[in-house]
Amino acid sequence: MKIYITDYPGVLNRDTDYEKNRILSALKDAEDGNSVITNTEVDVISYTDREEWLKKVADADALLTAFIPIDADIINKLPNLKCIVQNASGYENIDLETATERGIAVIPIEEYCTLEVAEHTFALILALARGLKHYGQDIDNNHKWQYSSITNLHRLAGMKIGIAGYGKIGKQVGKLATAFGMEVLVYSPTGKNINTPDFPVNFVTKERLFQESDVITNHMAVGKDHYKFFNYEAFKAMEKHPIFINVGRGVAVDETALIRALDEGLLSAAGLDVLESENPDLSTNPLVARENVIITPHSAFYSEESLKALQDISCDNLTYYLKGETEKVHRIVNDV
Repeated sequence: MKIYITDYPGVLNRDTDYEKNRILSALKDAEDGNSVITNTEVDVISYTDREEWLKKVADADALLTAFIPIDADIINKLPNLKCIVQNASGYENIDLETATERGIAVIPIEEYCTLEVAEHTFALILALARGLKHYGQDIDNNHKWQYSSITNLHRLAGMKIGIAGYGKIGKQVGKLATAFGMEVLVYSPTGKNINTPDFPVNFVTKERLFQESDVITNHMAVGKDHYKFFNYEAFKAMEKHPIFINVGRGVAVDETALIRALDEGLLSAAGLDVLESENPDLSTNPLVARENVIITPHSAFYSEESLKALQDISCDNLTYYLKGETEKVHRIVNDV
């Protein structure tokens, strides 16, 4: 049995030994119990070059990853593959149709970091609304102590926040927004207008969301209808030149259009935890080093608590599936 923990080098900058030991311990128990699982090996493989990576994982029975694009060509070159386990909640990087045709289970995590992502969303909103990047640079670089060196700061109370996507994270963001005295507008692409009893929500069309919001934040799951959902036409429709936040999926935003919208003043600021690429070249990206843009390295999920949950759940999903204990698996999205 060959299991590979694999991703871009930066993503593997965590305690992968912990994951290896958890997997090996669980499958060793299966061997002792006369399971068919024998001779288990778990290796950590960095993804830098596609062809080199394919050679290294060619005998994989299971992959534990998050961001590597697992397309039809890759799936069909891994003849032993039984499951692709995501240590992430998204799985749009995987060709689900081909995996299903091959009988390969796709297993993401459903819940582990709702609070962290909602808190990160508001950290970005507050930092941009209060000009913290400007003040930090003024103090650190210019040794300047002057509150009026930036203008056009406004209190959040009384603003309208537009939330695109109303799953667990969108609801938690709405709850925090209400505590700040903001009016919550929600565009639910699924059309499920499910209100939350402990705070008021106004369900609106995407057109109204764009027109009325002072802050717009994306929390939509990515499907084919949401690919580059935030394009130039969308930004042009944002009449109040809002703060734009994306802690969802990078591919939901047309990055070229976002840059143009910032250049033209269609947006007042942007807070981005994700970019179009999961392995971006920051030395050439024109979003970098702008005073009104804050970029974080897909870290909204991260805390010591969420990282441990992420590792535990994903490793357990993998071992449960391989042992045939599918009823214990968190979520199999293609019912294999």
